[in-house]
Amino acid sequence: MADLIKLRARLKDGVTEVKALMNHPMETGRRKNDVDEVIPAHFIQLVTVTLNGKPVLEAQWGTGISKNPYLTMRLRTAKLGDRIGLAWHDNKGGSNSAETLVEAG
Repeated sequence: MADLIKLRARLKDGVTEVKALMNHPMETGRRKNDVDEVIPAHFIQLVTVTLNGKPVLEAQWGTGISKNPYLTMRLRTAKLGDRIGLAWHDNKGGSNSAETLVEAG
């Protein structure tokens, strides 16, 4: 699953804003298709954000999150050139991750 996460981290006025867009269907398991068959549940269950390899956020998600989730967070401890990582795991065993460096904003 390549290129399923767009990740950016910008430092401005001592605060790093991290923005992530995750490409994922986020199906609830309750919706039906055009032939009235239930579409199986397929959603991100765990999101982890790291700063230089150390976890700074761990979120457990469920079916209430929309398709192609967008996540924004702010970090006061990140500096220019620090490495921000994001990884997700879904209920069907899928996963993906991305990394970026903190840039000047």
